[in-house]
Amino acid sequence: MTQIPWWRGAVVYQVYVRSFFDSNGDGQGDLPGVEAKLDYIKSLGVDAIWLSPIHPSPNLDWGYDVADFNGIQHDYGSMADFERLLASAHAMGIRILLDEVLAHTSDQHAWFKDSAAGGDKADWYVWADGKGEGPPNNWIATFGGPAWSFNAERGQYFHHKFMPQQPKLNWQNPQARAAAIGVLDFWLKKGVDGFRLDVANALTHDVDLADNPTGPDGEQIHRHEANRPDNLQALDEVRRLVESHGPDRFVFGEFFEEPELGGGYAATEEGVHSAYTFPLMLEGELGPQFIRRHFLGALAANPGHWPSVAFSNHDVKRVLTRFGGPDAPPDLARMMLAILVCLRGTVLMYQGEELGLPQASVAPEKRRDPIRAVNRMDVGRDGARTPIPWDDGPNLGFSTGEPWLPAAPEHAPLNVARQQGLPDSTLNLARKLIALRKFAPPLRLGGIRFLDAPHPVLAFEREHLGDRVLCEFNMGPGQAPAFEPERGVTLFEQAGGIGPYGFRIARL
Repeated sequence: MTQIPWWRGAVVYQVYVRSFFDSNGDGQGDLPGVEAKLDYIKSLGVDAIWLSPIHPSPNLDWGYDVADFNGIQHDYGSMADFERLLASAHAMGIRILLDEVLAHTSDQHAWFKDSAAGGDKADWYVWADGKGEGPPNNWIATFGGPAWSFNAERGQYFHHKFMPQQPKLNWQNPQARAAAIGVLDFWLKKGVDGFRLDVANALTHDVDLADNPTGPDGEQIHRHEANRPDNLQALDEVRRLVESHGPDRFVFGEFFEEPELGGGYAATEEGVHSAYTFPLMLEGELGPQFIRRHFLGALAANPGHWPSVAFSNHDVKRVLTRFGGPDAPPDLARMMLAILVCLRGTVLMYQGEELGLPQASVAPEKRRDPIRAVNRMDVGRDGARTPIPWDDGPNLGFSTGEPWLPAAPEHAPLNVARQQGLPDSTLNLARKLIALRKFAPPLRLGGIRFLDAPHPVLAFEREHLGDRVLCEFNMGPGQAPAFEPERGVTLFEQAGGIGPYGFRIARL
């Protein structure tokens, strides 16, 4: 039989490095800080760590504006620090995945400076003359305003899907494409286990720069600068390079829209190995419908694809607050953790999710996110990026200096040290659920079949090679209505499975 890739059904723990743990007191999380907490990460039972971007950057978008793909951000340490972290993680059986931003660079990158000056890399970015008194077309940036800025040195506009300081690489240029893919080769040779690709649906663009259409809701449909059919070919080249370093390497991508819109949301043997989209992370109405809609609608459009599933990351409001508001009960966070761990796919768990952290309140004068209002992403992302609370000490154990974002007082009762010793804490529940996923092959590898259940009950079966597991969740604050599926042998139960935010997992 063909060996099952390690990443199928794996749990990947996302570390937002700047907010994880500060080893030297400068207020910034760093790579030695991640290494210092590897025992904690190992105790969760996760298979891999996804590190937020670690490369040199002017930090206008906190690392997602890369100035040097082959270096290490000075706040985070040195290349030697990274190599030690990689070796230490591997010694513990933990894989390391890097976050690579290959759709664009910082305007401080040497490639862009050469391109703006009309040098050898003149066509490595997306340049165009204006139309009349304005930009070349109607494309709008994700962060607001036109997706074009004028460069006086070159006398042309350049395209940027995000900030003007994040110019778009021209993947239609063979040399630029080869250089971008070469970034992955550099880090694979160092021994990394794979990558998360930022904005994986927007590597290619329409060379004719056609205007984007407008949908019935008045929002622009991103058809010509993202979600292109030829994006799949670009992602396929990425995958082949990654796989050339061995069958155990993994690459997954970030896709903003659902897969039926295209953009290379991969099938089994094409494009990236796996992908996740934002609807599960932008949803704010609690109930079975958004999960059923995602799996029965969006993923059904690409049945051969192995998905990644995520409810949270550094770009969106934390799960507990998003679904339950400022006074949400801890049981809601626990139930959402259980759903995440039981769904089909590779699980992406954001740091602090295992602690049941709510969204932090950050005073306006302390905010660091350049975005204040990004479409449906609310008023900035700082509240999901505050430091991890480790203990009851100053700055909740994150740093001996002043943290880059303040440690959240509302996180103090949920710190790691307090939860470690409480058998029924959210942290210890997360460990049990991850262990259960590894113990039960249907949860890790099986298909998924949703059952008809009364609202607000979410119920589905997972099956692998004839082994079946039933998962049922009460997604409401009261007793669930009567629901009597095949009962089986209970593997795990909370609140009797039918109490407020209760759940039950059983082998059938």
